[in-house]
Amino acid sequence: MMSYYSELRYKEIIDVHTGFRLGYVCDLELDDKEGCVVSLVTPGRPRFFGLLGREEDYILPWKDIVRVGTDIILVEVKGEFMRRKRQSRWF
Repeated sequence: MMSYYSELRYKEIIDVHTGFRLGYVCDLELDDKEGCVVSLVTPGRPRFFGLLGREEDYILPWKDIVRVGTDIILVEVKGEFMRRKRQSRWF
């Protein structure tokens, strides 16, 4: 099965062990030298209805992805989820 990035954006990411819904794909990290996908990024949850910004984004390494289905992506994360604060592009 071949997928485009535009299709990945509409697939929900779910942890296999806990059933925790991480959200939808918002970004990809690519390795320029190897030409492959390194990880998927999902946005953090909004704080106080989005008025106080968002939590840090979830970074899901490609090696942790178990299955890409028609409407969901299953991941198996060992330990804690990797998190990273999104860089502001305004400055």
